[in-house]
Amino acid sequence: MSIRLLILGVLISSFSSAMASPQLWPKIDSHIKKDPAIEKRVQEILSSLSLEQKVGQMMQAEIKFVTPQQVKDFHLGSVLNGGGSFPNNNKYAKVSDWVALADKYYQASLDSKAGIPIIWGTDAVHGHNNVFGATVFPHNIGLGATQNTELLNKIGRATALEVLATGLDWIFAPTVAVVRNDRWGRTYEGYSEDPRIVKDFAAPMIFGMQGSNSTALDDDHLVSTVKHFVGDGGTVNGVDQGDNRSSEEELIRLHAQGYFTGLTAGAQTVMASFNSWNGDKVHGNHYLLTQVLKERMGFDGFVVGDWNGHGQVEGCSNSSCAKAINAGVDMIMVPEDWQELIKNTIDQVQSGEISMTRIDDAVTRILRVKLRTRLYERGLPSKRKHAGKQEIVGRAEHRKIARQAVRESLVLLKNKNNILPLDPTSNILVTGSGADDIGKQSGGWTLTWQGTGNLNSDFPGATSIFDGIEQAVLKAGGKVELSHNGYFNQRPDVAVVVFGETPYAEGQGDIQNLLYSWKYPQDLELLKSFKDKGIPVVSIFLTGRPLWMNQEINQSDAFVAAWLPGSEGVGIADVILKKDGKVNYDFKGKLSFSWPNDAASSQLNIGDEKYEPLFEYAYGLTYADTDTLGDDLSEEPFPTGSNPAPKDRVGVFKGRTLSPFVNYVGDLGNWKYLLRGDVGESAAGLVSVIAIDKDVQEDARQVYFHGGDSNYYFQADSQMNISEYVKSGGVLKFDIRVDQFPDHEANILMGLGKMNFNHYLNNAQFKQWKTISIKLDCFEKKGTDFSNLNMPFSLATFGSMKLSIANIEILAKASSEAEEIECKD
Repeated sequence: MSIRLLILGVLISSFSSAMASPQLWPKIDSHIKKDPAIEKRVQEILSSLSLEQKVGQMMQAEIKFVTPQQVKDFHLGSVLNGGGSFPNNNKYAKVSDWVALADKYYQASLDSKAGIPIIWGTDAVHGHNNVFGATVFPHNIGLGATQNTELLNKIGRATALEVLATGLDWIFAPTVAVVRNDRWGRTYEGYSEDPRIVKDFAAPMIFGMQGSNSTALDDDHLVSTVKHFVGDGGTVNGVDQGDNRSSEEELIRLHAQGYFTGLTAGAQTVMASFNSWNGDKVHGNHYLLTQVLKERMGFDGFVVGDWNGHGQVEGCSNSSCAKAINAGVDMIMVPEDWQELIKNTIDQVQSGEISMTRIDDAVTRILRVKLRTRLYERGLPSKRKHAGKQEIVGRAEHRKIARQAVRESLVLLKNKNNILPLDPTSNILVTGSGADDIGKQSGGWTLTWQGTGNLNSDFPGATSIFDGIEQAVLKAGGKVELSHNGYFNQRPDVAVVVFGETPYAEGQGDIQNLLYSWKYPQDLELLKSFKDKGIPVVSIFLTGRPLWMNQEINQSDAFVAAWLPGSEGVGIADVILKKDGKVNYDFKGKLSFSWPNDAASSQLNIGDEKYEPLFEYAYGLTYADTDTLGDDLSEEPFPTGSNPAPKDRVGVFKGRTLSPFVNYVGDLGNWKYLLRGDVGESAAGLVSVIAIDKDVQEDARQVYFHGGDSNYYFQADSQMNISEYVKSGGVLKFDIRVDQFPDHEANILMGLGKMNFNHYLNNAQFKQWKTISIKLDCFEKKGTDFSNLNMPFSLATFGSMKLSIANIEILAKASSEAEEIECKD
């Protein structure tokens, strides 16, 4: 670094510190106090540890990348299971499998020279959602609509018990983000756009998980986390892991309120956020993590990083980041590169780049939490009070709580002529993409990280929305029919249409605008088909955020925002169907997010100076209300003069396959084999696809062609016309890495147009990512009809090769970010 840049960096740092005001932040009086006996024991243990053992305690590895023997050898302090990671890599792992692995890690940690019990963390963000058969509660956006803090406490308690049954110690929840832009892919993880709701909801959930007073951290409870500190819900344009440009006063007033009550309730860990604050990544922000959180607010637990979040700090990598440790991250979540990070951290301590005082502070905090939760006394996970009890996971009592949460989270936005509640003795058609899909109604963070690739059989004991309606209707003597495409055998009295967003998690759910039909036009067509036939329509909308739905609402006689209700779909039938001729359960849910009046209103929040929602914050009809909404909402999505997200690109894959496309692999065994969750193997085994990390977790796919005629492709059921893209010089753009050079001709296709691109692959830099583009007219010359395109991207070969692919899109104009490769025959 030049002297000029170094001086500039010092000046900027000094300016930031001068502008900071820690006195603006409150001092926190935690529910869990320091215990002199524990503090003495912490210092005794700390004084016995070597530098290597201390650094080991600061590392958290992912279970796919660490063995019990390595936990012993490297004195690791923690492991985690990421979304979609299971014991023995088995999605159907039993409770006993989880406990058995927990035992192995725990025993290995005791057998290490440090002899300190390991702590295992998991993302149980809406129930123990990574475990087969667990109760899946509504996501936080639904819980925010309940306005029921007592219910939150019960959910926290039930979740803790199901986690304890698997032998784990620590939950990475609750999320206390205040969501200020609904384009954010994590909107559903927030309780509300209103900091008051988040402030009220944090403590009950933490008390449910950790206990309170005499029950705090006892055998019936475990360690919770408030996350992500701080400002993740307020990034510019709702970009995940982006920049929050709030002033410090705004950061406190809008984004920090859940931490004040969460830390007061005794939350023992805080997860640092991926986002930046005015350009500085929080993982490397000493002011926020140390001066504010630890010194001013008095937090005495430990700060854990997010998935390789330290690697995003300027000057850092996944395997080396003194800046994050110096900033105040105590435990580094480093899933795969933990061995290198241990070595580099030790070197940095020995060189003086990290002080031993900072290491001792981090390990003191980690030990304090481990002693408070009595990890030594609890012993092997298999010997603990609830461990190994399969009957706890998905138990009836917990499903009853979840069912109540579903009922109370539903928000009725329209009820023309009081069509609801429905008479269960009538003839009811249940249809739509979400009618009988438990995975879709549960959303992201459900068995798999993205919540995709799951079947109903993956949720034993759960009920789809159709299941619940069918049970009630048949019991009442009515008729019910399930239709996936809207066709019916007998004309129904009413159509219940269940539809909504395809599951997603984190940045893979970021969107350009709030126009629902832009991504899911087929649902509007389905609604219109019933309207045209004169069949009344009740719409049940499954979503992780409010979206512009005026067209769909106009086509509906009743419209219910069901959010992401989870495993107990029967709770919807409880509310929309009568029982014995009377209302069974009334609607209680109220919007905790304002509903947009146009598709550009992604930043629309209660308290804004210009506040013009379609349905205002806290709106929600009951059966006692008279609905006067009508069917004439404006169907112009963008206001005059607005600048909507450009229609100059078609996304195909960004961390996941984007609607309306579906990902397939093909070989002689089956040329159209659907990849569930965008991973898997072709019918004859000639192509295999796995999820890998490029920029963030599992945002790319590695495609291995094993030899023989095979392909990997994306296709839609309907055609699109992008012929204008060709005229304007459009390109196919994607990221690619060559992991094994091709031994045969390799082709890339769009529709019928095929181009040999061995000239690029054979000269590409091995195992290095590159963004490339190919002009669309290249494919047009080879037979692609861009006025009738349904297959935007395909890789095909007769040989073997291994390629990694990410961020596939079609652009109307050439991109300066990409290297344009020559069109070849």
